[in-house]
Amino acid sequence: MNPGGPASNVPVRITMPNPIPQPSRVRGMRLLATSALGVLGMMAPAAAAVDFVHDVMPVLSRFGCNGSACHGKADGQNGFKLSIFGNDPEADFAALIQESRGRRISATAPENSLLLRKVTGEVGHGGGVRVALKSREYALLRDWVAGGLAFTSGVRPELSHLRLEPARQTLAFGGQAALKVWAQYADGSSEDVTWLSVFQSNNGEMAQVNEAGRVTAGSKVGQATVMARYRGAVGVFHALIPQPGNSGPFTQRPVHNFIDPLVDAQLRRLNVQPSETAQDAEYLRRAYLDIVGKLPTSAEARRFLSSKAPDKRAALVDELLARPEYADYWALKWADLLRVDRLALGHKSARTYYEWIHRSVAEDKPLDQFAQELLTAEGRIADQPAGYFFKVLARPGDMAATTSQVFMGVRITCAECHQHPFDRWTQQDYYGMRGFFQQVKFKGKDADESLFAEGGTTQSHPRTGKPVFPHPLGSLMPAKADADDPQDRRRALADWLVAPGNPWFARHMANRVWAHFLGRGIIEPVDDVRATNPPTNPELLDALAARLVKDKFSAKALIRIIAASRTYQLSSQPQISNEADDQNYSRALFRRLPAEVLMDAVCDTTGVPEKFPGTPAGVRAVQLWDSQVQHYFLKLFGRPSRITACECERSTGASISQVLHLMNGPGVHAKIAHAAGRVARTEEAKPDDAELLDELYLTFFSRFPSPSERDVGLEFLGSRRFQRRQAAEDLAWSLLNTLEFIFNH
Repeated sequence: MNPGGPASNVPVRITMPNPIPQPSRVRGMRLLATSALGVLGMMAPAAAAVDFVHDVMPVLSRFGCNGSACHGKADGQNGFKLSIFGNDPEADFAALIQESRGRRISATAPENSLLLRKVTGEVGHGGGVRVALKSREYALLRDWVAGGLAFTSGVRPELSHLRLEPARQTLAFGGQAALKVWAQYADGSSEDVTWLSVFQSNNGEMAQVNEAGRVTAGSKVGQATVMARYRGAVGVFHALIPQPGNSGPFTQRPVHNFIDPLVDAQLRRLNVQPSETAQDAEYLRRAYLDIVGKLPTSAEARRFLSSKAPDKRAALVDELLARPEYADYWALKWADLLRVDRLALGHKSARTYYEWIHRSVAEDKPLDQFAQELLTAEGRIADQPAGYFFKVLARPGDMAATTSQVFMGVRITCAECHQHPFDRWTQQDYYGMRGFFQQVKFKGKDADESLFAEGGTTQSHPRTGKPVFPHPLGSLMPAKADADDPQDRRRALADWLVAPGNPWFARHMANRVWAHFLGRGIIEPVDDVRATNPPTNPELLDALAARLVKDKFSAKALIRIIAASRTYQLSSQPQISNEADDQNYSRALFRRLPAEVLMDAVCDTTGVPEKFPGTPAGVRAVQLWDSQVQHYFLKLFGRPSRITACECERSTGASISQVLHLMNGPGVHAKIAHAAGRVARTEEAKPDDAELLDELYLTFFSRFPSPSERDVGLEFLGSRRFQRRQAAEDLAWSLLNTLEFIFNH
């Protein structure tokens, strides 16, 4: 298919395609334009040099005319509206030549056309001067008007793909690369379309690109990708930006498993040295927070730190994976993605939905089985609680988009209305996925409500009116419908999704787990997989996905592999070589604790549990299945409302309000100063100041104080021996307000 507009076999005569019957302003414009062109008798030459679809629309896209900040916005701009990113060339053509009584075009005096006078600044234009008077783009627009306003020419071959030269290059800090974009056509021909392409960098800190396609590297180590877009097709350029200078020979460090050589190979290319291996205390705290979402107790920390067993880190991971807190924490993560929403489902239904997720995590249900059960749920919904996934989403389009984003990492929502601006997905792709969920129906009420599949799956393309049959992303649409097939089409989708050859599922699941433990995905954001956002280490992602498949999609098996790697066990302490690197796993990254984990950490360290509204006493924050429970702390620290399936809904950024709340919040202060709290009990049980100091540091940091910290702490406690309880509370308050406590590292 041609993503840039109508098929290339449209007749040469300048007549508009038959409009889709619809009571809209666009339809009227199309009819008027067709009529006007017929009256004028305009005919394109047999081999038109310039036409609207192939030539004019790329110019409009290049200069942002049909972008969301200009005439492509919902209401247009200053009385002129184009379809967003040129999604509807027929409507754009009609609007340009016929709207406002055709005043934008002067066929008899092309240079006087308002279109040309606006873009060159001869007439006031809110967007400023977009096209230079003597430029190649100006000549193209003028020739189009003078040549007869051709909509399309039947002699153009179909656009196959874009090829960028160079495709990849290593750039020094501040280095440059001049990109050339080649359009490859179905007949084997190619054309330099650099001057008609739109460029965008996926990481402005690492690399910037100007309108001409000149890339300039920044001063940050890693890999950046620059996208070129032309007529709906996209191509990418990869820039590898190494650390400047000579960091010396690459330090050969122990290899724990297949992960480490793949990470090391990338670091060698980037001239980056990895940090040292984390000390036991750092690994202990990190493993607890990442696997079970809580801090170790002081007793647990003492036991691990005193152990001399050579395999104690692997044994710790096994112990944590077997604890009930593992299921609590990871069920919370899946509940966010699968939108366990009490407001949409009701209290009882949402709780049942969550319990199915929790059981699945607790029994380490294979991820492929988990996805299949969810997507193919049918029957009495109380007995098949995975079916609440379809209840909370309701619309077939939402079901398709959420399935793609959660289980493939592919965002297709924008393709409902127009072609994805940074990927290959079109409206046909969107409606092809949507068709798998057209049959989903509910009948009955309350306890007797059932989910079933019924009816056909054929839909009409919203712009062309042609039928769109169900087909997975990246596959060809079938030539005929299965409208009379009684089979539940979701089963076909689920089988395709978890099949060994599927290009997305295993890679995406592996990337999600990796991102959780390493602080960023190999593809980041994890749920934005596209050609223009490639993996920073594709070999590593492929290896992790292959291992996940080999281990029969066991999440626990993958966690063991990641936690055992030297890469995961690196210190968060940067070196000169890697202090600018936050993309390639040369050191552990600082990550603010999620809202629920931080709330539980405050409760655990102070020994005073939190009572959440409408829940029994003793319920921890990570056990809250209901995201609508009102709680200021959780809201302040970014708990998601579960209105989307996007990872971005959970905020992990820091704010002044958070700092002030931890420093001055009455709830936090009350826990620290509680007469029966941990601080009071510890102060009473540890009359020796050194022992008291050790216990507080183990409680809050999972480690013993350093010599300098010990000296300062003992001096502080000694200076206030007659107010020792208050001094212990002040010391605990200061520890709780450090970055070391608030962040995982």
